Amino acid sequence: MNDTTKHDGASRGVSRRRFISGTGSLLGAAALAGHVTPARAAARAGAAPIGNGAHVPVLVVGTGYGGSVAALRLAEAGVDVHMIEMGMAWDTPGADGKIFANTARPDDRSFWLRTRTKQPISNFLGFPIDKNVNRYTGILDAEEFAGITVYQGRGVGGGSLVNGGMAVTPRRENFGAILPSVDADEMYRTYYPRANAGLGVTTIDPAWFDTADCYQYARVGRKHAQRSGFPFLFVPAVYDWDYMKQEAAGTVPRSALDGEILYGNNHGKKSLQKTYLQKIAATGRVAITPLHKVTSVSPAPGGGYTVLIDQLDTSGRTTATKSVTADKVFFAAGSVGTSKLLVTLKATGALPLLDAEVGKGWGDNGNVMCGRANHLWDATGKIQSSIPTGGIDNWDAGGAFAEVAPLPTGIETWASFYLAITKSPHRAEFTWNAAAGKAELNWRTAWKQPSIDAARTIFDKINRKEGTIYRSDLFGLNKVWGDHLTYHPLGGAVLDRATDNYGRLHGYAGLYVIDGALIPGNTSVNPFVTITALAERNIERIVAADL
Repeated sequence: MNDTTKHDGASRGVSRRRFISGTGSLLGAAALAGHVTPARAAARAGAAPIGNGAHVPVLVVGTGYGGSVAALRLAEAGVDVHMIEMGMAWDTPGADGKIFANTARPDDRSFWLRTRTKQPISNFLGFPIDKNVNRYTGILDAEEFAGITVYQGRGVGGGSLVNGGMAVTPRRENFGAILPSVDADEMYRTYYPRANAGLGVTTIDPAWFDTADCYQYARVGRKHAQRSGFPFLFVPAVYDWDYMKQEAAGTVPRSALDGEILYGNNHGKKSLQKTYLQKIAATGRVAITPLHKVTSVSPAPGGGYTVLIDQLDTSGRTTATKSVTADKVFFAAGSVGTSKLLVTLKATGALPLLDAEVGKGWGDNGNVMCGRANHLWDATGKIQSSIPTGGIDNWDAGGAFAEVAPLPTGIETWASFYLAITKSPHRAEFTWNAAAGKAELNWRTAWKQPSIDAARTIFDKINRKEGTIYRSDLFGLNKVWGDHLTYHPLGGAVLDRATDNYGRLHGYAGLYVIDGALIPGNTSVNPFVTITALAERNIERIVAADL
């Protein structure tokens, strides 16, 4: 691993001029700050990067939810596993003493190989808020495709490092439309409880919620929802609520109450680093190599698979290419990463027998964002916890579930902000562009209109009841809807289509998909609990039948 405690921007001082003092969970900041020294990229203590020519029983491509579940259960079954991660380990503090950058002050650590931030909310009060940064293997990837930007976590722990922590199990009656080939009774009896336990999912104390200043914004959202006849639901999360209470009391360093989420959370959030990956380390059977990218998988002459891997430095440059052999390979690079890799391998002849369904069935989980401008008597609070705790349910009547999300700017905004999850009917496909030499996605921005229409079934009614209007300064000038992005990419190697009903890829024994690529485009809620539960189901069968 390269020591990255020094780089070109490390010597720059912090400017005192800031035209916005901070922003929060879903927006980022316009702070005109200098660059903070990033954390060093390193594997877990005592582990060496995978070597050229290595032979491993199981290689897991990715360290997010699905990959972590697979690695843990395989290790518990006595199998040695090596995990490959394109991002950094995020286990060493930078010069500011923190591992993760603050959301209000993005620096080089914040974005994956960009020279300018691309924050989900691009404007605030009429000002553009993105800023220049050094190119670096930062934690959040804003990957741009035709018609959509897909936000993904980069690092050991994958999306768990950068999501909002809302750990939602879908309503039982919706499950048949999510994964029709999976036994729902089995999922709700066994695998959802197992996933929730493994992830450390808990629910906020309602009495504390009702009095905490940091959730005034959510109480305003609840009041407006209920006044318009919509159910408001408390949503479980992966945060240490005792720690948050101490944050509010001022007895520990602030984390959620300092807006930390989008670029990682330094204290209270239970990312995979504190749950599955911690258990993985305790097995002694799993090695993790960060800053390595799998570029090819093909049948090896003597059995198993030859895997080509590029080693990266923190500028994204390839410093070495390694060839290793794995008896079995689990694709867990996330919906986008797994889909792009499989489409590439099929089209270029590395794995020509992959099913024609590879690359298909991709969706955005119906994500769309909006903000509402409230009256002066409905203040939402200067200090807002970055961990959402509640949502508005209009799934039956209008096909939408909306998080009441934070907008912690550090100033009173009198604004309510939402991320909606909807029944979008559209599915895109990854295909190989031979001329460009890459896999591309054919999403169209116009396909967001059903999501906007579904979200309107909630927010048009609330605006009419409250006499309020939409905010039009968050996504560009005079633009109401955040229809340009998704936080929840799903599909591209759909279960029981591109794979069998347990994630085994058709055409090749010993190749598996174990991540969100298996889910066809929508989960009706935040997806990571479902990704985890499905991985628990699939790996249990694979361990029993294939090993």
